[in-house]
Amino acid sequence: MTERVVLAYSGGLDTSVAIGWIAEETGAEVVAVAIDCGQGGEDLDAVRQRAIDCGAVEAVVADAKEEFAGEYCIPALQANALYMDRYPLVSALSRPLIVKHLAEAARYHNATMVAHGCTGKGNDQVRFEAGLAALFPELKVVAPVRDSGMTRDKAIAFAEEKGLPIDVSKKSPYSIDQNLFGRAVETGFLEDIWNGPIEDVYAYTDNPAEQREPDELVVTFTAGVPTAIDGKELSPLQIVEEMNRRAGAQGVGRIDMVEDRLVGIKSREVYEAPGAMALIAAHQELEAVTVERDLARFKRGVDQRWGELVYDGLWFSPLKEALDGFIARASKHVSGEIRMVLHGGRAVVTGRRSEASLYDYDLATYDTGDVYDQSMARGFIDVWSMPAKIANLRDRRHG
Repeated sequence: MTERVVLAYSGGLDTSVAIGWIAEETGAEVVAVAIDCGQGGEDLDAVRQRAIDCGAVEAVVADAKEEFAGEYCIPALQANALYMDRYPLVSALSRPLIVKHLAEAARYHNATMVAHGCTGKGNDQVRFEAGLAALFPELKVVAPVRDSGMTRDKAIAFAEEKGLPIDVSKKSPYSIDQNLFGRAVETGFLEDIWNGPIEDVYAYTDNPAEQREPDELVVTFTAGVPTAIDGKELSPLQIVEEMNRRAGAQGVGRIDMVEDRLVGIKSREVYEAPGAMALIAAHQELEAVTVERDLARFKRGVDQRWGELVYDGLWFSPLKEALDGFIARASKHVSGEIRMVLHGGRAVVTGRRSEASLYDYDLATYDTGDVYDQSMARGFIDVWSMPAKIANLRDRRHG
């Protein structure tokens, strides 16, 4: 029986050429798997047909936008996930979803191999292969671009030789990856880290310097999950799409950073994630109102580690699973409403309210009605500072 390879298929040049390339190199049949994570572009039927026309024996296409929003973007929001305190894991979040569908397709089609189009310099090769190792460790991985010398020039020549239905005449100066949660741009003139981004780099956000009226909105959360905008209940997918539209129109969510890649090199990345950044800002502010201090302090460390695990391709790891449980429990009381103003590239919180609020006006106020007993402070300070005081006295005695 002929072996089968399941290929993570994008519909572009590299993965389209990889269908025939893999078949020639391995003698196996190729099953193409394309997942819609909200990246836009061609419809799934066109992508499926191209895979068949390029030689795939079968093409599996899945509209996974709802799944991506609810099961990947929302957990990242609850974790305030910002790698290096800035990057909201745009590409990293979609990879475990794709891996899950690849593993399911491999089982269904009795495949013995899985293929991807990643290079040997990026993070995605690790994310795909570490995820597959966790879900389906028996599979062999084929990586034509990384392991078989399938350069772009060779891919174009192969496509022309085989008469593949791919437009190879146009090449963007950038490498772009995008989905529902945001957009990542790299290479080209951006590789010189002294060069500033120009407006044609951006597609999800309008120029924040242009004059326009501010946009005020209210986001409702239930246990850390956004459930409504301006009082209208929406699904996770609708929430992210609406926030992308409104925050993007105000230029919110542009990020230009030098990033520490998992493979050990630094890389200049330009991101735009309007909905993600606005929602994280709102979620963090509601946590400030509803989460007790020690829990909030500990959660910040958990959030950072959660983001690092996802960035590093360890979505399916035992530690990530355990941290998910902690974050769910810590989010129990993160319910309420946040009012925000979107304007000039910023998402600014201007109001908070929650039935689970720990903010007590009568304790916080300095006006008449203050119930805080200020006389307690002196004794508290004496006890709180005692360890440092004792240590200092010891040091003075012993030099």
